[in-house]
Amino acid sequence: MPDSRPSLLLVDDDAVYRERMAQAITARGFEVHTAADAAQAIVLAEAESPELAVLDLRMPGDSGLELLARLKAIDPTTRVLMLTGYGSIATAMEAVRLGAVHYLTKPADVDDILAAFGGPGPVPETEDHETPSLDRVEWEHIQRVLNDCRGNLSEAARRLGLHRRSLQRKAARKRPVK
Repeated sequence: MPDSRPSLLLVDDDAVYRERMAQAITARGFEVHTAADAAQAIVLAEAESPELAVLDLRMPGDSGLELLARLKAIDPTTRVLMLTGYGSIATAMEAVRLGAVHYLTKPADVDDILAAFGGPGPVPETEDHETPSLDRVEWEHIQRVLNDCRGNLSEAARRLGLHRRSLQRKAARKRPVK
């Protein structure tokens, strides 16, 4: 008899986080398959396309955004959630443009993830959305450009039109709260 539980593909390069999250999602009635990177995820998705997928944004090899596009090419009905420790407006917009149903920043627990898919869990707050501060938006943009330049500070400074030392100081700041 085939498994009637909804299938979920969980892709994250952090083995401890991936396995704990897989256990928690399995306990809530899902059939969970895990992968440490995009290559493993593609093999699993081609063998049996999942109904849902939770993808880490930053992984060795292909990024979560690249994997998102490939999963949607395999099966456009797969509902994908992007999960990241490096959230930014730019990557959130790109994920949604590529077909993600939601974008969450870590730490996110299993209830947050299932609620983002519209499943059981607390209802995400939609009221009282605070506009991010200019410092926060600037910090996120700098992090995005640094990521695009693969950490090359000189290249990022050139793209941003900043002096290298100025960029170095701005990038070293802690992430603004608001």
